[in-house]
Amino acid sequence: MNQKQPLVVNTAAELAAAIEVRVIAAITADRQVSVGLVPTMGALHSGHESLVATAREQNDVLVVSIFVNELQFNDAADYARYPRTLDADVEILARAGADIVFAPSATEVYPDGRPLVKIDSGALGSKFEGASRPGHFDGMLAVVVKLLNFAMPPASCPVAVKYRAYFGQKDAQQLVLINRMVKDLNIPVDVCSVPIIRTEQGLALSSRNQFLTPEQAEAALVIYRAMNIIRVRAEKHEPLFLEDVAEIFAREPLVELDYLEVVDPNTLAELAFNCRETPFTGQGLLLVAAKVGEVRLIDNMPLGYHPAGA
Repeated sequence: MNQKQPLVVNTAAELAAAIEVRVIAAITADRQVSVGLVPTMGALHSGHESLVATAREQNDVLVVSIFVNELQFNDAADYARYPRTLDADVEILARAGADIVFAPSATEVYPDGRPLVKIDSGALGSKFEGASRPGHFDGMLAVVVKLLNFAMPPASCPVAVKYRAYFGQKDAQQLVLINRMVKDLNIPVDVCSVPIIRTEQGLALSSRNQFLTPEQAEAALVIYRAMNIIRVRAEKHEPLFLEDVAEIFAREPLVELDYLEVVDPNTLAELAFNCRETPFTGQGLLLVAAKVGEVRLIDNMPLGYHPAGA
């Protein structure tokens, strides 16, 4: 069966025109039309494909953006080596059912160079990943707000349009910050999270996994093993004893643990009282970051609750 190739556009004007044409084509008398956006940096894998497939099921018009955003890299070498695989990405998006691929240049997104007016991710953006990657979340929010605006259904559309944006739960801190930004700035979009996709062994899919050697990929499974130990303790309402779980990483020479914390799933405030020597109750989100060779991996797991869409 022939796959329908998505329309690839490179400018904001082309994107707005393409969305409007498809919204008009989707109008019916008995339901509201919807537009979905999946922002990505490309180098797509099956986790992205699941994200896009979810958005496809829920929307009449589906836009996927591909843009490697320099502002969220605090390491020039990391930015330079990030894979650019547009042709392969478009083929994946054709399988997943995307209507439009928005692949802008840096000058299209930032026509005057680095933005003069910036979004500050605040205290929430300076902890966990923000502590290891200063400025990362400010840069991430700068591009996300632009992409949300680029793909917003044009005011010229003849009907009201429901607008949704989709992000993977793997980047939990990013998701919390985007939700807060959308609320603080009154952006008319529903932020939807999609569960983490893992390998059969449990490694969370990431574009960075391709930089792992087979030996490193095997060693990285300690992350999933450690999270499951904590999950079982939480389900039994036992003390989580994070410190002894952290010792598991010390026995894996190829993996260097950065942080292992349980936080409030909505605010990322640490739940220290629930993590040490008292029985775990309520809800929490387990956050993990570790370096495997030169590759930084992040992961998370809900404790005592199931995120929307999971």
